[in-house]
Amino acid sequence: MHGNVQHLNPPGLHKNPAYTQAVVVSGNATTIYVGGQNAVDASGNIVGKGDIRVQTEKALKNLETALAAGGAGLQHVVKWNVYILHGQSAQAGFEAFQKVWGQRPNPPVISGIFVPALAHPDFLVEIDAVAVVPQK
Repeated sequence: MHGNVQHLNPPGLHKNPAYTQAVVVSGNATTIYVGGQNAVDASGNIVGKGDIRVQTEKALKNLETALAAGGAGLQHVVKWNVYILHGQSAQAGFEAFQKVWGQRPNPPVISGIFVPALAHPDFLVEIDAVAVVPQK
């Protein structure tokens, strides 16, 4: 049996090109869970202090690196959790997300959560993900 990932936007729920309402994974597949990523470079330096767009792009690049280590790419992500520091513009972060995601089909399900603080006071956003790679 081969793995299958099905993106669902059922009638009665809003259809948005930025996210899918539900994702069903069945069969043989590899699942990769990526912990929260921030705008930190390989040396531990914070990138884009004060700029949520830059920080979102870096967090997504870090996610992409972690996914690649597990044999996945952005196209395999089925679930994002985006933690946004209270007071920041969700729209600015979303625009950065769309820039990185591009025109790929089947966007993942997504939850955006405003939080009072993140692990470091200069962090404006943190993103974690779940990816599924169907077995061929």
